[in-house]
Amino acid sequence: MKRFVLAIPVLALALGGTTACATKKFVRTEVGQVNDKVDTLTKSVEENQERTRANEQRIGEVDQKLTTAVGVADQKAVQAGQRADEARNAANAVNTRADAIERASKRLVYEVVLSEDKGGFKFNAAAVPDAAMGELDQLVQQLKANPNGAFIEIEGHTDNVGTKDINYKLGIERAESVKRYLYETHQVPLHKINVISYGEEKPIAPNNTKDGRAQNRRVVIKVLA
Repeated sequence: MKRFVLAIPVLALALGGTTACATKKFVRTEVGQVNDKVDTLTKSVEENQERTRANEQRIGEVDQKLTTAVGVADQKAVQAGQRADEARNAANAVNTRADAIERASKRLVYEVVLSEDKGGFKFNAAAVPDAAMGELDQLVQQLKANPNGAFIEIEGHTDNVGTKDINYKLGIERAESVKRYLYETHQVPLHKINVISYGEEKPIAPNNTKDGRAQNRRVVIKVLA
């Protein structure tokens, strides 16, 4: 009986030692696995950081190229705008010189105004009135007496009643009817006659009165040298 009692502590001691050894080995194994996982995660994080840095560098390079390209494009746009402005200025200068030359080369020799208040064109009418034909005949006599008169400009004008488009068309019709009369009646060469319509744009009297509108319904014939 005493031997049995003594054997129990020894067995317990032996089992306790074995358990302790097993526990330490298990801990070492687990710690090793955890360390391996930590090392793997650390390596993965470092690789991700490296890829992120590389991507950031490439993004920075793309941004720099884009910024440079935008700057070049803006500079080219500014240069193109400057060239366009220079071209417009040059064209305006040419037009100004051309206008000056034209004005200098076209000296007014004789002028006739055919308006309703003087027996000229009636409201909304384009045909040459009989009363105006006498003045046109006198104009032709002046042309024959003054050989310097080489060119004729015929301007059609209206009052402001109606739309601008209608008045412009009416102005052209009035000017064309005078041109036709000069050609058919007096054989004035067509290449020496130019017609233009100003419509309601150049009134010589207020359009808010009957008399004023009658004065504005007119054809102006200018003989130029």
